[in-house]
Amino acid sequence: MRLLVLGGTQFLSRAVASEAVRRGHDVVCANRGRSGTVPPGVTTVRWDRDEQAPAELTDGDPYDAVVDVARTPSHVRRALAAAPEDAHWVFVSTISVYADDADPAGPGQGRLRDAIADDLDPMASVENYGGMKVACERLVLDASPGAAVVRPGLIVGPGDPSGRFAYWARRSTATGEVLAPGDPQDLVQVIDVRDLAAWVVTLAEDRTGGTYDAVGPAQPIADLLAAALPDADLVWVAQDFLEAEGVEAWSGPDSIPLWLPRPAYDGMLAHDAAAALAAGLQPRAVGATTRDTRAWLDADPAARITGITTEREADLLARWRARR
Repeated sequence: MRLLVLGGTQFLSRAVASEAVRRGHDVVCANRGRSGTVPPGVTTVRWDRDEQAPAELTDGDPYDAVVDVARTPSHVRRALAAAPEDAHWVFVSTISVYADDADPAGPGQGRLRDAIADDLDPMASVENYGGMKVACERLVLDASPGAAVVRPGLIVGPGDPSGRFAYWARRSTATGEVLAPGDPQDLVQVIDVRDLAAWVVTLAEDRTGGTYDAVGPAQPIADLLAAALPDADLVWVAQDFLEAEGVEAWSGPDSIPLWLPRPAYDGMLAHDAAAALAAGLQPRAVGATTRDTRAWLDADPAARITGITTEREADLLARWRARR
């Protein structure tokens, strides 16, 4: 298979390119060359997608499949115009296309955000990000009705630039008390970047179409943390206390990653994985992802970790005990 990966230098798109090369495919990565390096064994074509595709990208043997992770509608339009009409598309979208974070409805069932066809700042708001991804999905499906659209939730594992799961990987060697946020039965789900990348390549190989929530099985956060931190003494701290103490949810320097206020976010980490699993997605155990993420952190001192410090954690635990 001759595969065009639009990107290939960061996290998921890089993992896709690496997996495709490992399987023996001819891989071309098109990118600006500003955000990192491509894996060994791929061919790189420089392309700033604010401009038309270079001849180097469109000349030569046609591509059998295209993997795109774009979030900007104009970038998708240019890619569709440049790629062969019969190439199989795998478009990586996001569960942020869903308008109601309290609703865990599966693909094709949940209400989507209004499509935003203009190029806005995706980092300005989840409405911008999700709305533009909706528009990108529609562009791909209109041009290639047999395309696969995958909507990941929280992607984790070695190389994660968000630093969210790295917070728990850093704490995974703890043998003392660790603050566990919210209700132990709150559902959460993650997907290892390597498992998602392997599945994306399989979808391209098999020319599989359809829309999927690309998530691992939902599980109580108590089970996930027990698997990630098997030797820790988890101390469950209530949501109202964390909110009163100014602890941020999800991500940020004063956050506890994976924690989301309930019931407002009951559905965000509780999507139905059945369709993706039936189509070949094979998530590994959380403990394995934790171990490998910790090894990556140990090997890369510059790796990002977001979330509260251990000092802040100890202070919160002390305040929680005093309140009780």
